[in-house]
Amino acid sequence: MKVLKVLNNNVIIADHENYGEVIVTGKGIGFGKKAEDSTSEDAAEKFFVLKDGQEQEQYKQLINHVDESFIACMNECMVILEEYFQVNLNEHIHVSLTDHLFFAIKRQKQGLAFTNPFLEEAEIAYPAEYKAARKILLHVEKCTGSRLPEGEIGFVALHIHSALTDKDIHQINKHTQIIADLKRTIQQNLDIVIDHKDLDHQRLIRHIQQAIDRIENGDSRDEPDSLKKVLKEEYPVCYNLAWKLIKMMQHQLHVTVPESEAVYLTIHLQRLSTK
Repeated sequence: MKVLKVLNNNVIIADHENYGEVIVTGKGIGFGKKAEDSTSEDAAEKFFVLKDGQEQEQYKQLINHVDESFIACMNECMVILEEYFQVNLNEHIHVSLTDHLFFAIKRQKQGLAFTNPFLEEAEIAYPAEYKAARKILLHVEKCTGSRLPEGEIGFVALHIHSALTDKDIHQINKHTQIIADLKRTIQQNLDIVIDHKDLDHQRLIRHIQQAIDRIENGDSRDEPDSLKKVLKEEYPVCYNLAWKLIKMMQHQLHVTVPESEAVYLTIHLQRLSTK
């Protein structure tokens, strides 16, 4: 490989004959190197092929103000995640998660703690990502000695889900907020307090999360009019609430929600209301 730029002693940008421009990490791989020098692949511990030019520039800027030891720690986190899920993660997580956790630790040291209002929704909607996020925070604590608050597990879970699904983190944040808004409306209209450990609650949250994905992908499922009529007559409160939730989703997603969602939501809501 030919060295294009040395970012620090442990990270370089190089020109690889098979992959093109890559970010290479390895202990001491950049020590004493300069542009146009060659380096052996044997010294590399990990290749990050950041194909997107904007991602490359963001990572280069990040390197300039993040400690070398933290970059190394985050590279270890990426290995943990890829081994846990047995997939190659979308490249953007190398930038987004490193940036998020570095500043989360910095804020905590300054006494500026952030709360996560969507923690329960993230845990229910993305259970595998949530478990992996807990592993990542334990590793970061081991590396840095900084223990981040419980709410950070939810934030990290969303970053992981973004990398697994190739979805924009801002879109996932928006979906999680929509779910939280719908849950709050359900509690207010049914005059209940939902236990996030309740199985019917978990089924409802997962249904809403999957419904939002289907709606944005243009997938729809039709239900017989007879079933809609029965539910409307038997469970009018839950049926009307289901339509209220549908209108909220339409307003926030700016898309038409299929009428069939009223059936599924009514059934889920009726289960909750009986409790």
